[in-house]
Amino acid sequence: MNKLKKSISLLALCFVFTAQGANAARIKDITTIQGVRENPLYGYGLVVGLDGTGDQTSQTRFTAQSIESMLTKQGVNLPPGISLQTKNVASVMVTANMPPMGNPGKKIDITVSSIGNAKSLKGGTLLMTPLKGADGQIYAIGQGNLVVGGAGAEAGRSSKRVNHLSAGRIPEGGVIERAIPSKVLESSTIKLELKDLDFGNADRVVKAINAKFGNVSRHIASGLIELDVPSDMNQKLAFVSIVQQLEIVETELVAKVVINSRTGSVVMNQKVSLGPSAVSHGNLTVSIDSIPIVSQPNPFAQGETVETSLDQIEIKESGGELIKINGSSSLNDVINGLNQLGASPTDLISILQALKTAGSLKADLEII
Repeated sequence: MNKLKKSISLLALCFVFTAQGANAARIKDITTIQGVRENPLYGYGLVVGLDGTGDQTSQTRFTAQSIESMLTKQGVNLPPGISLQTKNVASVMVTANMPPMGNPGKKIDITVSSIGNAKSLKGGTLLMTPLKGADGQIYAIGQGNLVVGGAGAEAGRSSKRVNHLSAGRIPEGGVIERAIPSKVLESSTIKLELKDLDFGNADRVVKAINAKFGNVSRHIASGLIELDVPSDMNQKLAFVSIVQQLEIVETELVAKVVINSRTGSVVMNQKVSLGPSAVSHGNLTVSIDSIPIVSQPNPFAQGETVETSLDQIEIKESGGELIKINGSSSLNDVINGLNQLGASPTDLISILQALKTAGSLKADLEII
């Protein structure tokens, strides 16, 4: 019984849906408009005002060079041979995502991350930093006071560090300076891309749009749907808005099991099922079987012989405890039984892989 009290890191989460099995989804939630997307930006900058937690310039020479270059641009010329030993400055990379069709003047959030050996960016201020796109052009400028989500050890309280101190955010710390050209709304057609390729869902999207507006949509590639849109800009925006709000009944999900190898967490959908099999792993044995049950009518009764089956799962440890589950061949029951026997995440992954290889686990298995 001691093994029942073991602290194990396995967690089984089974999502149970209603018997309807049909999920309504808006077209907006399962598709994107081709060409309407965020664009990543990045830049190199300096954070100043740190409380002695910045880069050690003797080890991160590029920080000292950046400071010298900045001072020179401000008209401050350092004497030859001077070696800067500033502990209140840190070199950082600044990243941001420019929203679709972002206009000049719009503010965006930016993330600031240390690239040197700074101990903490807490309390620092990012100096004006140009943010470039993949084409090398400047699209935004970042500057402001950092918000670092955590703190180091405090005297008399705890010696444990909370959160990560070498990165922080500046809410609305970036300002868009240049819009990224987009011709999506200038065209007479737009294209919808399914986030997850499913031919059934693609067909239902086309039928839902055509049922509402007539023959205005069509398949042009796998998961890609083309729509004819009005030429007037106001009508075009209204049309796209209505299309995105249309609902379809999604096709049935693909049976899938996802395992987190670090935590042992298991997530599965309602389509996962198991077939008869037997797996032996180390001192653990998992047996899944179906016991036939025949129900016969009484003599002279007007009835029919009915044959059903009772699913049974047995999980046991060599020379140890036996877990028996009748009436269900659910993967969730198998995982719960392994938890009771104190199986480790490695044991769980190996057993599920064996069930998949043997053909008993009727689902895609993904390990992250």
